[in-house]
Amino acid sequence: MLSEHLFQKEITVTKEVELAYLLSLPTDYNDNEKEFPLLLFLHGMGERGNDLELVKRHGPPKLAEKQSFPFILLAPQCPLELSYSTWALYLDDLMALIDHISTVYRVDAQKIYVTGLSMGGYGTWELAKKYPDRFAAAAPICGGGSIKGIERLKDVPVWAFHGEKDDVVPLDEGEKMVQALQDVGGNVKLTVYPDAAHDSWTDTYRNPDLYTWLLQQEKK
Repeated sequence: MLSEHLFQKEITVTKEVELAYLLSLPTDYNDNEKEFPLLLFLHGMGERGNDLELVKRHGPPKLAEKQSFPFILLAPQCPLELSYSTWALYLDDLMALIDHISTVYRVDAQKIYVTGLSMGGYGTWELAKKYPDRFAAAAPICGGGSIKGIERLKDVPVWAFHGEKDDVVPLDEGEKMVQALQDVGGNVKLTVYPDAAHDSWTDTYRNPDLYTWLLQQEKK
């Protein structure tokens, strides 16, 4: 007679991640021991590669050169190993990076946000859909994507932005995502700039209302 023995074992699997990144801390980070919100910024297609200076071309990393934000700014660079490399290939890597930063710095786990432009706008939608329990809010700019799994974002506040004259990522790409999220009862809003083409990020990231809104969001 054969006897079967069941054994319970636990195993920890670690993933090696290679992502270069920029990090900006609030000016008062070392003044006390409090935790800080974290904003993950995903750049566009033109900033891929192995030169971190490219990541400073647009958005919060560019602004952080001259001002301080009241949150930890994390801006990784998408590798250009393949011509079609996009953030969609690195979703798990991005979360592993956030987990790493959260162990090294005092990150408020209830206030982690993601935003990105163009390719990074697509990445913002996809990352937030895959890990909705990790993000308190998302702000995709001139992005789009698949509406598959959009219901997973039902409880994550989303503020999307797009230029009406965008000829790179047409406005209806963003509207499709917003409408699908509205249809499942999501907390989502869309700002359309009537005179803007693809660059709808400059005005967005210069607007303090975006950061005020993000910092008001918190995981329950």
